[in-house]
Amino acid sequence: MDAAERRMRRGGFNGFSFREIAVDVGVKSSSVHYHFPTKGDLAAAVIKRYTAESAEMFERELAKEDNPVKVWVKAFRGTLHSPDRMCPCAVLGASSEDLPPEVAAEVKRFFKMCHEKIVEHGLSPDEASQLLSTITGALVVANAVNDFSVYDNATREFAKNRKPAPVKAAAGRAK
Repeated sequence: MDAAERRMRRGGFNGFSFREIAVDVGVKSSSVHYHFPTKGDLAAAVIKRYTAESAEMFERELAKEDNPVKVWVKAFRGTLHSPDRMCPCAVLGASSEDLPPEVAAEVKRFFKMCHEKIVEHGLSPDEASQLLSTITGALVVANAVNDFSVYDNATREFAKNRKPAPVKAAAGRAK
């Protein structure tokens, strides 16, 4: 799944084959097929795992920083500066209409999770949509022009000007 995620970050759904994944991990292609009968099954599993890991990371960061704008801007900036430079959901989201349904559903689930968490932490639904659009768009453009400053320029003023409303303590959550 790590090898598939790396290839999806770089080339999307059509940027990998079972044969390439097998070579990457040093197994036969049939071994990959054994665990994931179709490419869609593998991609959906990768994105499902990525969503779960991201949700946990966002919760850890939100425990340290109340402002969801800062948390999401920082997280996507970290992605930009990682070896693979792209969020696999941003890559796949751009072609979601051409994805197998199970993969498109997982990509949608990732963005819905992000949106819901941002709203839970004080932004309006419209502001959450603007935040996600800004950071994913800035990530794509910064990669396309190979200039990381594009991301920082696109998000700097947004992050400065967006202050979340105070969040009421949820049941079981101390504030």
